[in-house]
Amino acid sequence: MNIGGIDASRIEAMVAQLKATAARMEASAGVGTGLGVNQADNVSPPGKLDFADALKASLDSVNQAQTSSQKLGEKFAMGDDKVSLSDVMISMQKANISFQTTVQVRNKLVSAYHDIMNMQI
Repeated sequence: MNIGGIDASRIEAMVAQLKATAARMEASAGVGTGLGVNQADNVSPPGKLDFADALKASLDSVNQAQTSSQKLGEKFAMGDDKVSLSDVMISMQKANISFQTTVQVRNKLVSAYHDIMNMQI
């Protein structure tokens, strides 16, 4: 079934990817460490992610993709037989897509910030 130009299976794959990322974020943030709900004023309840932590994890992921792509390209340029040109190109394209997505998200956040700041009170 095609919903607005996007196949339903692609939407389901994106949702599964978002859920997997959220699960990784919960694991890396230490959610479920036995702190309990609201033991301290600055502790988030379990199951809730901090926006800053999610943003940092996303930026770290993009940075890691770009770094690994660059290292793979350097290995190929040095003549490493274990690295093929197709692997380098795929890695570079993944890093580029990640970066472009990050730029678009940043643009949307800045636009939303400007819209909120320009609202009449």
